[in-house]
Parts: sequence; C-alpha cells; structure tokens
Amino acid sequence: MEKIEPQEHLERSVEEGKTAASLEDTAEEEFDYERSKKLNRRLDYRILPLCCWLYLLNFLDRGNIGNAKVLNQESGDDMLSRTGMNANGYALTVTLFSVAYTLFEVPSNWIMKHYVRPSVWLATLLGCWGVLTLGFAGVQNYATVLALRLLIGVFEAGFFPGIVYLITIWYRHNERAVRIAFVIAFCNLAGAFGGAIGYGIGHANGAAGLQGFRWLFIVEGIITVLSVVPTLLILPDYPSRAKFLSPAEKSFAEDRLKERGGGYNRDHATRKEILQTFFSPRMLAHYCAYIANVVTQGSFTFFTPTIVTGLGYSSIQAQLLTVPPWVVGFVVAILLSYSADYFNARGLHITIISVVGGLGWLTAGLLPTTSYVQRYGCLCMAAAGAFPAAPSMTNWVTCNTPSLLTIPFAIALHNSCAGLGQIIAQWIWKTSEAKDGYPTGNFVCAACNFFVAIVALSLRLWYARMNRKGELDARGEKRVWSY
Repeated sequence: MEKIEPQEHLERSVEEGKTAASLEDTAEEEFDYERSKKLNRRLDYRILPLCCWLYLLNFLDRGNIGNAKVLNQESGDDMLSRTGMNANGYALTVTLFSVAYTLFEVPSNWIMKHYVRPSVWLATLLGCWGVLTLGFAGVQNYATVLALRLLIGVFEAGFFPGIVYLITIWYRHNERAVRIAFVIAFCNLAGAFGGAIGYGIGHANGAAGLQGFRWLFIVEGIITVLSVVPTLLILPDYPSRAKFLSPAEKSFAEDRLKERGGGYNRDHATRKEILQTFFSPRMLAHYCAYIANVVTQGSFTFFTPTIVTGLGYSSIQAQLLTVPPWVVGFVVAILLSYSADYFNARGLHITIISVVGGLGWLTAGLLPTTSYVQRYGCLCMAAAGAFPAAPSMTNWVTCNTPSLLTIPFAIALHNSCAGLGQIIAQWIWKTSEAKDGYPTGNFVCAACNFFVAIVALSLRLWYARMNRKGELDARGEKRVWSY
C-alpha cells in the first residue's frame, strides 16, 4: 500500500477541492440557463402568488392578537378588558403559541415529506387555523383565549417550513432566496394590512353588538377559510405530478436540482446525517443566529401597535402608524435577497443589514423618551434589519445542510427556532417601561441584531475555509459550500 506523507495528503485534498470546483464550473457552463429561466417563469406564476398570499394570511392570523390587544382600549372594548386578561396573561398566551410553534415544525415537515402531498397538507393546516381564528370572535374569558392560541400555534407551525420545502422541490440553490424573500416579505405586508384593517375595524366597534376585535377575527378568519380550495386546486406538488408540464419538462425540472440539493426525495437519511444536521457546530450557529433574528421579528409581530402607542398615539392611530415600518421591511427584503442570490454572498448581506437594524434599535433606546418622531424613524430603520435577513438565512441553511437528504429537517429545525425567538420577544417589552420608551426591548433587539451580524460573518469565513480544504458532506460526497 502506498504511503502518503501528511503534506502530500494535504496537497491532494486541496487539489481534490479545486477539482470539485472545476467540475462544478464545467457543469454550470453546460447547463441550459435559457430553458431553466422559461421554466422558472411558469413556476413563478403558479407557485409564488399563492404562497405569498397564504403566508400573508398566516401572518395576519398570527399577529392579529397584537392588534386586538390595544384596539379600542380607550372605551374598554379591547380584547384584554373583555376577557379579563392582564399584560402578563397576554405574554403567556403568545408564549404558548411560540412553544407549540417550536415543537410541531419538524413533525409537520416529516409528515409532508413522507406521507401527505404538499398541497393537501398545507390546505389542511390553513383550514384548521382559519376555523380557530373565527373561534376568537366568541371568546369571553382568558382560558378560552389561551386554548385557542395554543391550537393555532400547532397548525401554523408547519406552514412556513412547508412552503420553503416546496420551493426546494422546484427551484435550484441559487434561485431560492429571492423566492423565499417574496414569501417572507408578505409578512411585512401582513403587518401593514393588519394595521390598516385594524384602523378600519376600530371605527366599526359596536356594530351588530360586537366589539372591534371580534370583527377583526371574523373578517380575517373567513378570508383564511375561503383560501383552502384554491390551495388544493392550484398549488403543485412535485414535478412528476405536474399536469401543466410535458414529460420532457418534468424530467428537466427534476434533473436540474441534482447538482446542489433540492427536489423531492423520500429516501431516509442515516443516523449520522440526522445528528450532524441537528448538532454540528456550524448548524447550531445557524440556528442560534436565527433565534436572535426572530427576537426582532417577534417584537414587530406582537408589539408594533404597543410600541407605537408608547410614542404618544391613540390605539386607533397606532394601528395605522404600524404600516410604514412594515412597508420598509418589505422593500428591503426583496432587494437584499435578490442581491444576495445574484452575488452569491449571503453571509455579507446578512451581516450588513443586521448592523443597520441593530443601530436602529440602539438609537431608539438611547434617544429621550419624548423624541417621538426620531424614535419612530428608528423603528423604520430597525424594520430594515428585522425581516430582510430571514430569507437569506433560510436559503443559506438549505444550501449547506450536512446531507441533501436532511434539507426538509434542517428547514423545519431552523424555523422552529423562530418559536424560541418569539418567546424571548414576548417578555422584553415590559408594560412598566412604557413611560421610559421600553429600553429593555430596544437594547435586547439591538444586541440580537449585532449577534446575528457576528455569526453571519464568522460562518461566511468558515464556509470559505471548508471550500479551500475540499471538505466532504456527511455522506462522504463532494460539495461546494455556499457562503
């Protein structure tokens, strides 16, 4: 047997890494980009509008409790007053939602990967939480609010990772982030629409003997339930089942995903692949960074009306003034995600935008409490760092899972961290600090954004080093790691 010296072994490893990169470059040159673009246009028209609409509903039904919390509170017709719930009870309610969200993400994606078609599973989740949202219109006590919110968390948990997995079934590695961004960006629009709807419904308080917050749940719940049928009829499952594609197009749609992971595969991963996906240091770094990022997201989702009310505005005015920060987040998310995919530089984009968001939160916390206009401007700046990083963070994970077979589990585990981040967010905006401008909430969010920036930059350098060394994945196969 040939004896290989350590230095020679290192040189061979480096050479193998160069060879892998060279082979990938050759494959890229031979790839039919024009055909792929035409296919993407057809997929975009069929998949993205519906997924964006459904995720908008997902976020409307998730965040409407924040609007209901303060809507018409001047007349005692807000949800807290009508159900006998205090501020700590509200925090516990949204915390239990996040606990359910954390626990049921991975099982939901497991079911969708192995047993139920995406369109059927996503429609089922949609219908269940829509009915539960309607149930909120009749709540009379705190216990009912708690139970309904917990169940909504169970059914909403698997929805976003299910959409992301659907995108990995259909799109290539460098085409996903901007699509995920379009979907996630609609949670920004959901925040904007939620505020606008809350503003309108706030003026209908007392109509037909119902408080404004009850009408809020009725309107949004009906829209969600009515969206179940289009989901079943329009949303495609897998290329092999797509009736709108010819046999040749189905084959191309599947083959183009083999290079860097994606597509539909029911094969079971090995124990080693699963353990590395769950516990390897670099994957844990991804998950921890996402927890920190979601602390800022959760602050917007559940407390934007509260924060704006703390800037000296009435509860109905606060509903309308929540709109601009969400719109800022929407625009920045689209632009950032497109740029991250185009330049294939997700780590640097996440780092830069997280620093911007951190500065927004930090400045808001340092400004005098009475500097309402300046602090509102900081809130818009913070919005630019809260949501726009999420699409690139999610796609980054799908590109760098230890095994291509564990992509759906990595997606679900990554997004389940959202529940942990939301739990933190729900306890840092203290009612007792309203007169002081919520310093705890602002400073914690600033620290989280800066933490995300540090981790993203570190991972970017880590993956560059892995490529130089030609490191293999958990299956012992050559990979080009995305940074």
